[in-house]
Amino acid sequence: MADDDKRLAAEAAVGEVRDGMLVGLGTGSTVAFLIAALGERVRDGLRIEAVSTSIASARAAEALGIIVHDFAGVARVDLTIDGADEIDAQLRAIKGAGGAMLREKVVAAASDRMVVIADGTKRVNAIGAAKLPVEVLPFARSFVAARLEALGAAVGLREGGTDNGNLILDARFGRIDDARALAAAIDAIPGALGHGLFLREVDAAYVADAGVVTRIERDQRPR
Repeated sequence: MADDDKRLAAEAAVGEVRDGMLVGLGTGSTVAFLIAALGERVRDGLRIEAVSTSIASARAAEALGIIVHDFAGVARVDLTIDGADEIDAQLRAIKGAGGAMLREKVVAAASDRMVVIADGTKRVNAIGAAKLPVEVLPFARSFVAARLEALGAAVGLREGGTDNGNLILDARFGRIDDARALAAAIDAIPGALGHGLFLREVDAAYVADAGVVTRIERDQRPR
């Protein structure tokens, strides 16, 4: 079951959390298992505080007794743990199914270490099958959509917006052979505020497949 693997990956990653850490909490269904596991450890005496990439994750953590700070007053995070929609062997990922990719990227950039947790269906040979979300200034919606289409994407407007009050355009590119060039091209579009390509942010991943958890470290072999 995918949920069992999500839980196993989350529980394995919790082993990286130490007393006194400021922990970045990601967003999504796999992170829900992480927050539950952290809540149990906090009840058992673990002393941590957190920042969150979404309102939903912050509320879930606070409900379990985890102190959550407003990231606006934070410049550095010890460890961030988050999910992914796709991740390859080089730890390049697509994120943002939960709509929090811009906040997730900011928190990742502030973190000494970022860990992804995922079930085996998220591990791919090449990223690109998943929709690539782009957070967009509402004023620039049609302009940004046209620019993404010019880059080769099929573009759709996602229902609802982000916690930042912006829109999300889901761009389907298919297999992405030059992710760095694509990221740079999207970054250069005025009105495109952020996107779900995480190419150097992820330091490690815990991937659970059929009950077996594999840890992948950047520039090292899986173990």
